[in-house]
Amino acid sequence: MILRLACAWATVAAFLLFGSGLLAQLGAPLISAVIFLWLLGVIIWAAFGVVHEAEILAERLGEPYGTLILTLSIVIIEVALISAVMLGAKGAPTLGRDTMFAVLMIVLNGVVGIGLIVGGRQHFAQSYNLKGASSYLAVIIPLTVIPLVLPNFTTSTGSGTLTTLQSVSFSVFTIALYGAFLVLQTGRHRSFFQEPTREQAPLPRTPPRAEKAVDLGPLEGEGHAGGAIWTHVALLLANILPIVILSKSLATVLDFGIIQLGAPVALGGILIAMVVFTPECIAALRAISANQLQRAINLCLGAAASTLGLTVPAVLAIGLFTGQEVVLGLSGVNMVILAMTLLLSTLTFTGTRTTMLEGAVHLSVFFVFVVLVFSP
Repeated sequence: MILRLACAWATVAAFLLFGSGLLAQLGAPLISAVIFLWLLGVIIWAAFGVVHEAEILAERLGEPYGTLILTLSIVIIEVALISAVMLGAKGAPTLGRDTMFAVLMIVLNGVVGIGLIVGGRQHFAQSYNLKGASSYLAVIIPLTVIPLVLPNFTTSTGSGTLTTLQSVSFSVFTIALYGAFLVLQTGRHRSFFQEPTREQAPLPRTPPRAEKAVDLGPLEGEGHAGGAIWTHVALLLANILPIVILSKSLATVLDFGIIQLGAPVALGGILIAMVVFTPECIAALRAISANQLQRAINLCLGAAASTLGLTVPAVLAIGLFTGQEVVLGLSGVNMVILAMTLLLSTLTFTGTRTTMLEGAVHLSVFFVFVVLVFSP
């Protein structure tokens, strides 16, 4: 933990002092690659630190607070990276849309697909709290369709954009809906997001070994035995801040690399989504492997809801204050994939158990998404 923080903050100091000189050498391929890998490695390592501290807080505070802290922390990092790219390049109108869509595909299809296959292989069928999953989907569907699909069908503007009135109204609606969901999630409906009781979901046929105490692996650290909650909150912030500060430098390198390589524009959003959500995805897969499907659902569906609930207002606000064009409407092909994903997610999480079949279906949709990025 100390080594990770020291490395992260040393990198921050290096880029604050010498960043302009380092970034001025991006024309050299080798130096560009070294700077990119350096920043990428430090940011991912710090992101694992965020997950580590959030895991500790999750054990102390219980569900759904633990996964809520993690998802909100990760989304703050995502918003910082998107903002850095948009403010730096001033020519990335589709970055917010591409990142949000990539998060939905990675989380709802990639992670859910792999997780259900792994969980089904180890535990046959896994149970979860149906009311919690249904609540997530009830919020995700409007938060997805309104910003990513509706702009393609409005007549005030074209090309998937929104007017100022629409941008302000949709931002307020998004924040209000997500805020109401958080109040209910942490208040009167908190039980919906906890492990199901026998009445809510009968226990699946799971080998006895899966009922043992869960080993959370490397992310479960020494700090679990002691330390006040506020200490871990401070450490959580200490891991988040370097990522936020370094996001501008990474955005500069990322934008330069995509232009030089002639890569698809959507690749920038996908890379941001992968950098930010990789640690959380690993945490979700470990939870599924440990037969904690409810925690994994809280992580996956919570990541999708928080991404839409916080990223949409942030992207629209940047567009309004800077005068940049913000394109949110998806292409026709991506709208089809999104509709299929939402339909499959609704079918997958309308029962009380999951199997490997659902996982295989979600994973196939994710592979289609990856192919279409490079061959639209």
